[in-house]
Amino acid sequence: MSEDESNQLKELQARCPALARTAEHVRAFAELMNNRQGHRLHRWIADVRTDDLPALHTFAGGLGHDLNAVVAGLTLPYSSGVVEGHNNKIKMLKRQMYGRASFDLLRKRVLLEAAAGRS
Repeated sequence: MSEDESNQLKELQARCPALARTAEHVRAFAELMNNRQGHRLHRWIADVRTDDLPALHTFAGGLGHDLNAVVAGLTLPYSSGVVEGHNNKIKMLKRQMYGRASFDLLRKRVLLEAAAGRS
C-alpha cells in the first residue's frame, strides 16, 4: 500500500473499531496460512468468537465443520494446488466449448493446453 492508502486505512479503522478488529483477525489468519501454523487455529477461532463480528463467526464456524482437514492443510507441506489448477483449466475449456464442437476438438485443445503448460 502507498503511504496515502495506509493513512486512509488507519483513519477508517479508527472510526470503526469493528473494522479494526476484523482486519486484525484477518491478518492473524493470513499469518497462520503463510507460516503453516495450523496448531494455532483453535486459538484463532476462540479469539474470533469472543468478538461481535458475525461474518467472521460464520467463517470460523465453517472451518469447524472439517477442523481436522483445515488444521492439516495449514500444517502439512503437501498441496493439491497444482492438480486443482489443471482441473480448473480443463473445466474452463469445456465450458468455453459447450455445444460448439465435438469431443475430438475438446481433446485436442486440452492436449495443446497441457503441452503449452510444460514449456
